[in-house]
Amino acid sequence: MSKEECANRLSPVLFWDVDRDQFDMDTHSAFLIQRVLEYGTRDDWRIIRDYYGLDKIVECCKQMRTLDPMALSFICCISHTKEEEYRCYHFRQLNPELCFFSER
Repeated sequence: MSKEECANRLSPVLFWDVDRDQFDMDTHSAFLIQRVLEYGTRDDWRIIRDYYGLDKIVECCKQMRTLDPMALSFICCISHTKEEEYRCYHFRQLNPELCFFSER
């Protein structure tokens, strides 16, 4: 399947803030992989898995600075890798979310 066919089969919601005519699946692979993992459907996942292959998706995810915790868990589960291998895991550990507690 060509990249144009793949791009046209992906859910339109993935491209809400980009011009689809200017989008290239090879040039913007990290962007697309992250969008599909965080907001895509199961069909979107199958499309990118078939197009890129699981190894390329995993290597791309390992370099991402941010990735939703559920998306990280999914990619770790499907690829049999550990969260510690991913940059986003360590970045999240270095920058924990603020937690505010009210005193009563």
